[in-house]
Amino acid sequence: MNFIMRGRLWSFGFRSTVMLYFILLIVLPIIGIYTQSFKLGWAPFWQSVTDQLAWEAVLLTIKLSVFATVINVLLGTMIGWVLIRYRFPGRSILNSFVDLPFALPTAVGGLMILLLLGPNSLVGGQAGKLGFEIVFHEPAIVIAMVFVTFPFVIRGVQPLLEEMDKSEEEASYTLGASRTRTFLQVIFPSMLPGIISGAMLAFSRALAEFGAVVLVAGNIPGKTLIASVYIFGEIESDNAQGAAAVSVLLLTLSFLILGAVNLVQARRRAK
Repeated sequence: MNFIMRGRLWSFGFRSTVMLYFILLIVLPIIGIYTQSFKLGWAPFWQSVTDQLAWEAVLLTIKLSVFATVINVLLGTMIGWVLIRYRFPGRSILNSFVDLPFALPTAVGGLMILLLLGPNSLVGGQAGKLGFEIVFHEPAIVIAMVFVTFPFVIRGVQPLLEEMDKSEEEASYTLGASRTRTFLQVIFPSMLPGIISGAMLAFSRALAEFGAVVLVAGNIPGKTLIASVYIFGEIESDNAQGAAAVSVLLLTLSFLILGAVNLVQARRRAK
């Protein structure tokens, strides 16, 4: 009996600790942001989010995040395919490098882009001679977003390729289907849930990127100022209301994306 009671007490204490950790680090900060944004009422909130600089920053962030997500879907799907379906020297090293953006501080990633593509670099200098500016313009922001969100699609696709029943693919070839038709009708549908989930997570992560972008964007209002940098500027200007209002927009959009990801994954498990 004492053993059972101790087990129940330990289980209760463990669950309580996890819930307390979750509440303190996630729930309360989220409640705090929503409370701060609406503390003065609806009118100040609406005025903050419809401010021209704020609205331009949010729209620019969404636009460039979409570009970065499309690039990640294309490259991530191909890289995931190559790493699973092909065997070649250095494959394991390349596979481990996929997670590097998760481990590397994003500011370091921004510095790498600045040194590689900046005006004084070989690539940046040649691009400047051709009249194409990279750093301190929108292309640098997209590159930074692609870098920090690089692993999502790859890691979303790889498990599905590993779990896929190869007998369906072989049956398609046996029935005379070409490689292209087999890929589009047999392989791609199996990969699609991972691609969608990875794309939505990459988009949500790109929306919130700050460290890599702030070094390469130039942060010009109305041109290269994205939402996360705008929020930082509002905090520095002692405008917590404006920062919280824009944060609520991004946070709500992230919640919607997270819900969509969970829906996709639930449907995949149901199948």
